[in-house]
Amino acid sequence: MQTQLFIGGNWRDGSDGTTIAVTDPASGDHVADVASATAADASAACEAAQAAQLEWATTAPRDRAEVLRRAWELMMEHQDELAELIIREQGKPRADAVGEVAYAAEFFRWNSEEAARIRGTLATAPSGTNRIIVHHPPVGVVVIVTPWNFPAAMITRKLAPALAAGNGAVIKPPTETPLTALRIAELLDEAGVPGGLVNVTPTDDAQAWFDAAVDHPATRMVSFTGSTAVGQQLLKRSADRVLKTVMELGGNAPFIVFEDADIDAAVDGAMTAKMRHSAETCTAANRFFVHADVAEEFTEKLAAAMSAVQVGNGMDAGTECGPLIHDDQLDKVAGIVRDAVDAGAEIVTGGERLDRPGSFYAPTVLKSVAPDSPITREEIFGPVAPIITFTDTDVMVDQANDTEMGLIGYVFTRDIARGLAVSERIQAGMIGLNKGAVSDPAAPFGGMKQSGLGREGSTDGIYEFCETQYIATDW
Repeated sequence: MQTQLFIGGNWRDGSDGTTIAVTDPASGDHVADVASATAADASAACEAAQAAQLEWATTAPRDRAEVLRRAWELMMEHQDELAELIIREQGKPRADAVGEVAYAAEFFRWNSEEAARIRGTLATAPSGTNRIIVHHPPVGVVVIVTPWNFPAAMITRKLAPALAAGNGAVIKPPTETPLTALRIAELLDEAGVPGGLVNVTPTDDAQAWFDAAVDHPATRMVSFTGSTAVGQQLLKRSADRVLKTVMELGGNAPFIVFEDADIDAAVDGAMTAKMRHSAETCTAANRFFVHADVAEEFTEKLAAAMSAVQVGNGMDAGTECGPLIHDDQLDKVAGIVRDAVDAGAEIVTGGERLDRPGSFYAPTVLKSVAPDSPITREEIFGPVAPIITFTDTDVMVDQANDTEMGLIGYVFTRDIARGLAVSERIQAGMIGLNKGAVSDPAAPFGGMKQSGLGREGSTDGIYEFCETQYIATDW
């Protein structure tokens, strides 16, 4: 297992020799000590990326594509190994970890195909005096900052299009889950990514690292996934150099169940939308708006499904929900539930920490939640489903939109016309209509309002990592 920094195609310790302790959230056991990058290391990584990027940008798109396709193949060949690494440092159940690796790898395959399809245009100016040529060169060096909940996918969703477009990259993975990022760097090296083009630099001094990376003259873009609060700070800092930014930030997803919905299908969708990856996803259903006519049935069936979830170590067969990432997150979730109950919510199932080693919280369903309860303002990031009943669709839509977040929403109804009409009214970048999961490398991922800027995936994603240049000429 590689635990050093990856800079300039070489493995090395951090400049000051300090390390980051990685622990297993299911047990608290020590997993590894990883080198911690300093500001000087961040600058060195930017320099290495710049030197390699200049040649990579002139590499034929088909050749870049072949390297990315080989990266996809290698990730799939090492799927089980990568999944076990994710489980050890992040804690998610094996099925989710295996699925994440496949999802993460697919970004390399998808963008290997997009690399050869970056479009350009040729037109005649209306005046007839010149031709208008438009093409899309790479940005240059991209600083990538990723969260702990998807140690593989949040890297590849950014890195694959960045490389496909001809850029270099400097990656700061989170202190909680750096090992997966380092292993991916090894596989990219094996796939033929030129030395220095991709640099992976975990750090326990994020502020100093980011300042050095942002201030480096080679850096032209910042791509970040994480909380809205951190994203706001990174945007302010990036503005000092007018850097291009793509931000995938927090969510507060409404999950809407109408009276005509297939309740069993809605519960299945709710379990997917809420509990995938142990409920620690930005796309997790966060507020359940259920029509009063079916609220009792939906609540009972959801509570039964939640109480049947097998909670445990992700390595164990049958585990469906792993630990929260650490005790601080456990304390946060417990506090959110406690505040909701104090505000009048009733616990239907769960509502407590589990008495075992590790950061475990019982899958929880709350009913009698008021639309303005504190829990409706929080991104829970834990296995808690607060249910709010409604009768008036217009009022419910207003309540669903009464948040600064707008990443995703879910709508369940047998009436597709109503489902589409309500979906269009939800202020979110993505909607699952009778679906509990929407993520796909071929679809544009991103939010509205304070849930982010830009899109990842789809044919749109690669252009986030490109500039637009116009050339005027006449022949």
